[in-house]
Amino acid sequence: MDFATKILEATGKGYVSYSALKYAADGSRSQDMKLFELYMTGRLKKDSPALTFGSLYDAMLLEPETLNARFTLLDDSEIVAELKDSYKNPKLSGPYKAWKKEQDEKIAGGNLTIVSQGDWDMAEKMIARLDASEVANPITGEIVPVRHYLTGKVQHEINSWIGDIPVRGFLDCISEENGFISDSKSTRSIHGFRYDVGSFCYDIQAYIYTQVMGTNDFYWVVQEKTSPYLCGVYKASDRSLASGEQKFWTAIANINQWLENGGNTASFALSGEI
Repeated sequence: MDFATKILEATGKGYVSYSALKYAADGSRSQDMKLFELYMTGRLKKDSPALTFGSLYDAMLLEPETLNARFTLLDDSEIVAELKDSYKNPKLSGPYKAWKKEQDEKIAGGNLTIVSQGDWDMAEKMIARLDASEVANPITGEIVPVRHYLTGKVQHEINSWIGDIPVRGFLDCISEENGFISDSKSTRSIHGFRYDVGSFCYDIQAYIYTQVMGTNDFYWVVQEKTSPYLCGVYKASDRSLASGEQKFWTAIANINQWLENGGNTASFALSGEI
């Protein structure tokens, strides 16, 4: 029985994605086969202010025409004012979370995500900085706008194969005219992003997308989430793509072992030497 059939029978999904593989790959800071199982079976629910902001930022940056159908503004100024004398960070307090949950429930039927005015304003400021920024093309030395690396088809879906492994994903941007793929990332520190590529397994993502699309020109368009919102454009090196390839196949090996063991992840633990 091949991999695609086995993974479909075990999880209900007939493919793997970067989001799943990062839980199975050796060297990932998120490695845990239990998390892999929960993700693949739709039982891993993650929701946080950072994820909500990331979704807002990506939509505003790449698909601004979708904003009104996906997000609604939340005016929390009154509740924050009420709580600021009692809590150092009112938005992390119990009363604020209870109020926020109530607001979420009120609009759940509209399938909209609530965002604060502060997050909306920050996303707008970040994108204004990005649109004003320029970088030197790492190959030609030509000065080009950062936005150049986000031109082309956006949110391009892939359903393909790497060997006998079915893969699926969404490319933030693919420029057929210029022959590159790009991925937008917001980060706490651009200067630390090179370490994030390895620890968050962004290299797996780059490997999958370049393999499927038949190009080695992959760029991360990175922006800091603190003022003044520094931007950077980084090309995936041969070393990063090779690292992504290695992690991809370690993840597949670990998944195959999990499948052969009957899908039991309750006893999974890590071992090694430090």
